[in-house]
Amino acid sequence: MSPLAARRLRNFRANRRAFWSLILFSVLFVLSLFAELIANDRPIVVSYRGGLYFPVYKFYPETTFGGDFRTEAIYKDPSVECLIVTGGREECWDDPEATEREAQDTGMVGGAAIEKGWLLWPPIPYSYRTINNVGAAPSAPDARHWLGTDDTARDVLARVIYGFRISVFFALVVTVISSAIGIAAGAVQGYFGGRTDLIVQRLMEIWSSTPSLYVIIILFAILGRSFWLLVFIVILFGWPALTGVVRAEFLRARNFEYVRAARALGVADRVIMFRHILPNAMVATLTMLPFVITGAISTLASLDYLGYGLPSSAPSLGELALQGKQNLQAPWLAFTAFFTFSIMLSLLVFIFEGVRDAFDPRKVFR
Repeated sequence: MSPLAARRLRNFRANRRAFWSLILFSVLFVLSLFAELIANDRPIVVSYRGGLYFPVYKFYPETTFGGDFRTEAIYKDPSVECLIVTGGREECWDDPEATEREAQDTGMVGGAAIEKGWLLWPPIPYSYRTINNVGAAPSAPDARHWLGTDDTARDVLARVIYGFRISVFFALVVTVISSAIGIAAGAVQGYFGGRTDLIVQRLMEIWSSTPSLYVIIILFAILGRSFWLLVFIVILFGWPALTGVVRAEFLRARNFEYVRAARALGVADRVIMFRHILPNAMVATLTMLPFVITGAISTLASLDYLGYGLPSSAPSLGELALQGKQNLQAPWLAFTAFFTFSIMLSLLVFIFEGVRDAFDPRKVFR
């Protein structure tokens, strides 16, 4: 590691708020990557007649476990559960009383492991799309549903876990790609200046005046809602966010002595731009990154709230906020959406503030 990189890392670690925000956010994001193992209506592992099955990752018809249907096994169905734990015995279908005696003889209690088979369930036995039998929905938080259920009886905690993952993944993809495009465009404008700068600036002004919401509505009406289409549209309208800052830094630095010396030595423009000038423009660029990434998350939530975001079947924090507005008698929905967004966005802002200060040569932490 170079001395400069070591100094930046040391400065970042000295910023305790940024450092611990990174640790906490990383833990939450890594856990959300394994959401299928944390919240799912299918078991993680099933042991049946000496074999191991992994329903979380693979489709198994009911016939695999001695049932009659070729559709996917409903593992919470008492009959299917009985087939698994008793090794597919016929008593599970023909004689409920015999099934109960078999369960007592072999030690089956509430679907726990017995002699011939067992099921290992996730800590939260509900997926984001699972419709639960809770009576009136939305239902208040209880021992089964820690954050309650929404207006279609889906577990709120499971939807928050999946929604957090998809929101962060969306923001990271949009931020990385749009920042790369914006930085490249700003660098070209600022470095070459003149007619190139004038033409690109006029084109950006025209493009920025395009009503993005109308474009989203039109494209979704034609092509249908999808995650990657939404990513493409947000990048299409989001890349100019960093262009102005980078352009200003390159306009300022292109006449510095080290740039003139590099040109005189015949160094390629590409090398001068991205190896010599861009590192000096990183502080101003990183200052804008918190707004870019939080803006991407807010954009996704806003579009979901308005009904023009992710497909209706996808877990969405914006849709949860909409349910909180529509169900004022269920305050846990609004509180969950509020605290999820507050914690997620605050951690991201703290992290990028620390990164910005670490790249700033004027900032020295002790």
